[in-house]
Amino acid sequence: MAERVLSVRALNRALLARQLLLERSTLPLARALERLGGLQSQYAPSAYVGLWSRLLDFRREALTNALEQRRAVQATLMRTTIHVVSARDHPLFAAGIRDTRRAWWLRVQRHRLEGVDMAAVAELLRRRLADGPRRQAELVELLAAEGFPRIAWSGAGLWLDMVRVPPSGTWERRRADLYGLADDWLGPSGATQAQGLEHLVRRYLGGFGPAPLNDVANWAGLTVTTLRPVVERLRLRRLRDEDGRELLDLPRAPLPDAATPAPVRFLPTWDATLLAHARRTQILPEPYRPLVFDTKTPHSVPTFLVDGAVAGTWRHEGGRVRVEPFERLAAPARREVDEEAERLAAFHTD
Repeated sequence: MAERVLSVRALNRALLARQLLLERSTLPLARALERLGGLQSQYAPSAYVGLWSRLLDFRREALTNALEQRRAVQATLMRTTIHVVSARDHPLFAAGIRDTRRAWWLRVQRHRLEGVDMAAVAELLRRRLADGPRRQAELVELLAAEGFPRIAWSGAGLWLDMVRVPPSGTWERRRADLYGLADDWLGPSGATQAQGLEHLVRRYLGGFGPAPLNDVANWAGLTVTTLRPVVERLRLRRLRDEDGRELLDLPRAPLPDAATPAPVRFLPTWDATLLAHARRTQILPEPYRPLVFDTKTPHSVPTFLVDGAVAGTWRHEGGRVRVEPFERLAAPARREVDEEAERLAAFHTD
């Protein structure tokens, strides 16, 4: 039986559906984070705006409360970037990425690590954090006092699972510089690397699929070689794109019709739907990519979608959300953009 072929537009609609961008969802917050594969949050308000665009009647205090009540957690995970994930996902994500990311970091930093014992770095930090959360500045000073170079702090989280403890890293206090031990904050975990790798694959396909294996690896910050045996033992649906590439998918994940309408949606900085792993969906048209991500000085800007694709940028300023389309918008689309901008401005001030 021939494998089903999905058009670019069908892949776009599948991504939007799985990212809860076709219709705002009533899922509980932690379940939504799991459905999305977490939310990238180097800039603390990004997770709040990302959830506002995806959940029905979402209010800012809902995420802050979830972080305080430990139903959600903020930590450095996939691609060694800060994510907000559910408490259930955190130990599995951490177990899945740990060994590969350690090897990558040691390889990249080898010229600066002569004589540095990262296990000793982790143990020193563990002892200090055993008494409770500590500020980053205090932990960096501790390492320096014991003779470790500054670079040791940048890799410490790969040897010691830490979380950012609220109110640090929330809408109300945006600097995420208060650290605690993941085992103390969430409880001890027995998650294995094998379990973690399978979980990463399932979460990616559930939130971003169907996708080639390379895109799964790109999102997780792992290698295709690491993930290939994982997908071979999972029961997955096999599809094709218009160029004949194999696409992997969960057996019952939604595949909306390509003609499904897509409403205007506002996305925060660093929304994962726009990163390189999702290029197959053309949610970010290639001519606009340099306007959102600069390769010389990497950054991101908030964007908005029209008909499932980035059509411009936005910023909150003076109590308003100001939009800057990349091209002139048709009148109906412009009205929808302006109405959604007004709702987002109200979200900022509520």
